[in-house]
Amino acid sequence: MNINDFIVQVALPEHRVFAEEICNEMAESAKARGTGIAKRSPEYVAGKMADGKAVIAFHKDGSWAGFCYIETWSHGQFVANSGLIVSPNYRKAGLAHAIKERIFELSRTKYPKAKIFGLTTGLAVMKINSDLGYEPVTYSELTQDEEFWKGCQSCVNFEILKSKDRKNCMCTAMLYDPATQKHDVAKKFAEELKRKPKLYERFMLMKQKMIIKKSPLLFLSLFK
Repeated sequence: MNINDFIVQVALPEHRVFAEEICNEMAESAKARGTGIAKRSPEYVAGKMADGKAVIAFHKDGSWAGFCYIETWSHGQFVANSGLIVSPNYRKAGLAHAIKERIFELSRTKYPKAKIFGLTTGLAVMKINSDLGYEPVTYSELTQDEEFWKGCQSCVNFEILKSKDRKNCMCTAMLYDPATQKHDVAKKFAEELKRKPKLYERFMLMKQKMIIKKSPLLFLSLFK
């Protein structure tokens, strides 16, 4: 069994028939890990599907295989990809990574300026987040929306969170900041150009052609 055996897609309203199964598996998974998660009802999950804010996965035989949904906080300034779950029947096939990639793409499309964050104790999820560009941060860099932190009340470590004044806990905080990412990409590109003079010359030639095409007068002004 490998990732080619699955279909990972944006959830549709008709997928609400899987909402109860998804919620049950979320609860069982949290219990097995000895942690807690913000409890969601089938109605809530179905709402995410109806709003186009969820990703669902199916095995090629049509059976449900995995799920994840989008939460927004602080008036859309922060986004969390929550409730990641893979059916026990289909774990260790790379499905979690595929679902996270798809929900990340959906989040970036719907909320291009938002910071995407997560709290997790799972090393596998940390690795996936890191691959997507998330970086470890302090809790102070996350949303301070009270509704988000209320979701931690069902976790067995909630008392630790309270005793630390919400500054840290057992979970690792990770954040993807689109503004920082753009800066880092531009910096890496500039460094790459410096190391390769021929590439730099090609880049400058392409840039000149773009300027000429958009504004011939601007191009001529560069030589005055």
